[in-house]
Amino acid sequence: QVQVVESGGGLVEPGGSLTLSCTISGGTFTLATMAWNRQAPGREQERVAVISPSGTASYPDSTKGRFTISRDNARNTVELQINSLKPEDTAVYYCGYAVAGLDRWGQGTLVIVST
Repeated sequence: QVQVVESGGGLVEPGGSLTLSCTISGGTFTLATMAWNRQAPGREQERVAVISPSGTASYPDSTKGRFTISRDNARNTVELQINSLKPEDTAVYYCGYAVAGLDRWGQGTLVIVST
């Protein structure tokens, strides 16, 4: 059974940086497309980054330039680095795993950007 566990959230001041981590167990990580979504209070969930099994990253315009997704196939982990954090980045961030039609999402990690 695939398990997805996020970590690294917390309280950060505007302008700061944060790296979120996601660890996969029980799956075939090297074949997985991995993604990060977020859901801000009162808003719909949105995609913030995707990385292919080969390591090709893609971002929506809203996060391009400040967000960086990376993966370590040896450790079954994917990270999301967020720079120049803004209050509007406050959200629960979710990590997703997808292989051959099987999707799994973690419980999320909360990021709060505030003074």
